[in-house]
Amino acid sequence: MTVRLAAIAKSKGLLHPNQCGSLPGLSAADACLTLTHEIKTLQRPRLKVSTLFLDIKAGFENVNAPTLRARLLASKFPFYMVNWVSSFLSERTCTLVFQGSPNLSSPVSGGTPQGSPISPLLFLQYVSPLHRSIPKGLMVSYVDDFSITVASSSNRGNVRRVQELFSTISAKGRDIGVSFSVPKTELVHWRTPSQRTPPSTAPIELDGHLFHPSKVVRWLGYWFTRALSPMHHFRHKMSLAQAIFSIVKRLSFPGGGVRPFLCHRIASGLLLPILTYGADLLIPNYAALRGMNSFWHRVQRWRTNNFFSTATSILAREACLPPIRSYYRYRRPLAVLRVACAPLYANPASARLPQSFPSLSAFRAQDSSRHLTIGLSSVYLPLNWRTETPSPALRKHLPVDALAHLTLPLQEGLSCLPLVLHAPPPPGTTIPPPDFMKRTYQAQRA
Repeated sequence: MTVRLAAIAKSKGLLHPNQCGSLPGLSAADACLTLTHEIKTLQRPRLKVSTLFLDIKAGFENVNAPTLRARLLASKFPFYMVNWVSSFLSERTCTLVFQGSPNLSSPVSGGTPQGSPISPLLFLQYVSPLHRSIPKGLMVSYVDDFSITVASSSNRGNVRRVQELFSTISAKGRDIGVSFSVPKTELVHWRTPSQRTPPSTAPIELDGHLFHPSKVVRWLGYWFTRALSPMHHFRHKMSLAQAIFSIVKRLSFPGGGVRPFLCHRIASGLLLPILTYGADLLIPNYAALRGMNSFWHRVQRWRTNNFFSTATSILAREACLPPIRSYYRYRRPLAVLRVACAPLYANPASARLPQSFPSLSAFRAQDSSRHLTIGLSSVYLPLNWRTETPSPALRKHLPVDALAHLTLPLQEGLSCLPLVLHAPPPPGTTIPPPDFMKRTYQAQRA
């Protein structure tokens, strides 16, 4: 039912293209890639860019079943699906289970049940009007996490514009019974690495609360600095992996503990995903790679019980754990394939591919800022996605263009895009089309 409801909601226009999360083929990386791409695009014509990060307070608990039913009926959803959703959200009870509890059930009057796979999708449909209330500016959301990005000639102008947009979406949110959490609200004035002027300290006042700009913000598991440097993100992930490793390494010690194959599962299934989270979007620099390599060598020695004098060049083979540098080179092409092969109308990052990119559709994001880069001088003009990055890198690709550049070997006929549908499309719909893989391969060969 979740797959069927998501497909029909997309076809009926009930979900905004910039809504990510709890939808097939979308992840936090797509939302963050869309945000960083627009920020760097707006910075090319030397505009000041600011972003306000918001979080809906108790989002799932505020879903009103009659309001959602009326919206589904207005969108001409199948009547049996509307009745199923209404039945799913009505006559629910809640029981608190703890030691000594009376085991009594209490009726729940509103909201969607936590833990159900369809609850996030119903919440996305419920808050989709918040996206449509932003006529100018970029809003990207992941379930209940929202970001509003604006650009102008000054940061104070951005603050005034963000205040207007916040007032608009707050009024729209009150109409549907949702509000934003004050402690989770953050403001960032973005900068370029080449800027030498002092950072802007212009605060923003929202509903009587004053928010000063943050130096670092955490959004969807990614750590963003004002200059969008990846160093802070990977330093934080390495600290988190080290803290977890200090606990799990007690499970195995030289001459005892759990079996080596279980240590391999812990390293590859727990430590490696934490250490490399964000590798599909951010590229670690030399200093970050050196620190992560040093930590990963410790994990490999723990996996194999080798001496500290053992050469690090053979640790990866002995432990059957890939080197960090090779694993990063493996993760990034996977992100490239996912963005290049996704339907443009369903993925906000794919909808920002260059117009000359050989896609199946000519559709592109309506709120993209790429048109602002037309006619810029050679210093600020983004590098064409087909052009190799020069050395030294006087000009660079935009984030989405950099991923598009990595698909050039595929377009030369060396291989084809490995599109495999994990689940068949819902009956009676064309999302995704049945001949999606064939058409993509023909487009790449053209």
